[in-house]
Amino acid sequence: MTELNPIQTIRILTTGGTIEKSYCEEEGTLRNRASIIRDGLIASLRLPYTHLELDSVLNKDSLEMDDADRQLIADAVSRTAAKGDPIVVLHGTDTMANTADYCFAKLGTPPVAVVFTGAMKPMGFIDSDARQNVTEALLAARLLQPGFYIAFHNRVFPIPGAHKNRETGTFEAVAGSG
Repeated sequence: MTELNPIQTIRILTTGGTIEKSYCEEEGTLRNRASIIRDGLIASLRLPYTHLELDSVLNKDSLEMDDADRQLIADAVSRTAAKGDPIVVLHGTDTMANTADYCFAKLGTPPVAVVFTGAMKPMGFIDSDARQNVTEALLAARLLQPGFYIAFHNRVFPIPGAHKNRETGTFEAVAGSG
């Protein structure tokens, strides 16, 4: 690696959500169990200029999260941001904007880029958007100025100012938010 391509550490905080759901054949269920990101997704990416550090904060469907869970995430973001490396937060899409807004309200502008992302279909599904969204979030975290963002489906939205459009199954800017 040269000075033109320094190795960058990016810290990934996992919280559960669809991106981390796995299918259990015995139970016939699709739900959050232990985080599958490290072995399932991260191991398959070719990132010679990126060192990833993973930390599991929660392992919940985002519809089950409350403000106590959001505070745990905000605390983890605060602690992790103090290390000086960009952060990617893997989160369920249903309430991802709520959690990002909560973190912004509690922490203000962080000293590093904090990029939230997730997936509409679990990582193990052949047509999952997990790999795309995580890869794009990792690149966005390297390039963006300090602040909170959502990276999803090849777009980046500053926080506050984004929400999930349930009809289109993606994120968009909130009307009137810059």
